[in-house]
Amino acid sequence: MPSVLVVEDNPDNAELARRVLSARGFEVRHAPDAESGLEMAVDQPPDLILLDLGLPDADGQTLVTWMRRVPALARVPIVACTAWPEETAQRMVTAYGCDGYIPKPINVARFADQIAGYLSRGGR
Repeated sequence: MPSVLVVEDNPDNAELARRVLSARGFEVRHAPDAESGLEMAVDQPPDLILLDLGLPDADGQTLVTWMRRVPALARVPIVACTAWPEETAQRMVTAYGCDGYIPKPINVARFADQIAGYLSRGGR
């Protein structure tokens, strides 16, 4: 079963992602901030990282940069989850080094398929 690390400071958003993905057979772990997200990703590399770009302890670009420097995470797909307008999100996730993004609020009916799609494409 594929593993997803959800790095999200909003507990409601994290719980929704966990419920939807778990129902589809994904193993889901949650980190509430950048520091614990990086630690969890390094300790047990997931198959995909779902990253809130607006974390309180580090901006998305910094966290993606840190993660990409870890050899075990270099090819793990990192998917941003953001409420930014689509044009801004597309520009920023590319600049940050993410593999794509999913808009907030998530579309519950499509969310697990979106994650599966990013997993099938792989990371960088």
